[in-house]
Amino acid sequence: MKCLALDTSSEGCSAALWLDGRVFGRFEIAPRGHTRLLMPMVRELLAEQGLKPADLDALAFARGPGSFTGVRIATGVVQGLAWGLDIPVVPVSSLAAVALSAIERLSVAEGDGIAVAFDARMGEVYWGLFRNRSGLPVAVEDERVCPPDAVTLPAEDGCQWYGAGKGWALKDAMPAGWVNRFVGIDDTLLPAAESVVRLAIPVAERGLAVPAEQAQPKYVRDEVTWKKLPGR
Repeated sequence: MKCLALDTSSEGCSAALWLDGRVFGRFEIAPRGHTRLLMPMVRELLAEQGLKPADLDALAFARGPGSFTGVRIATGVVQGLAWGLDIPVVPVSSLAAVALSAIERLSVAEGDGIAVAFDARMGEVYWGLFRNRSGLPVAVEDERVCPPDAVTLPAEDGCQWYGAGKGWALKDAMPAGWVNRFVGIDDTLLPAAESVVRLAIPVAERGLAVPAEQAQPKYVRDEVTWKKLPGR
């Protein structure tokens, strides 16, 4: 299996290549550099392994939630490649990608939980809850967007909870009663293509990848109020 993954859903820009069980990646913090950096990363990764785009079996991308502009960049590039190469695509949750990184970074035990928060701006966070199942994050509820003081956790069930994602910088605005349930928080983790491709491979191997036209972003927030600039 040869799979290329892209992520531009946050200030990080990254690409990763899964090559028969090995992962090779590029990652750079570049809030306004995604369009400039992404394709050179792809070309470098393929060239280093002596591959051409036509050698790929599948593509994957972080489909959000996250930066609206960033999510659209990766979506557009992946759709174009998938149509041109006639290969399938695996859309991967950006929140799940961070949950996977947290499982490893925070040594989350089997069955324990990861609450991922991204800053969604406008006084809200993107929120996703996951459990560690055999080293992979499994969602326990639908992803959502809400004010920090409206985030919730499942009822006490004996498992330990960990927090991940830059939205945890807003933890002082979250319900104080259950923030104390968290045994570890990493508010530096960003989505990365290496995590995206690792989550995509089991999906692709089960034949659940989708055609290019179904590789769509997931914004979570359905309505956005845009403030028109003066004179525009």
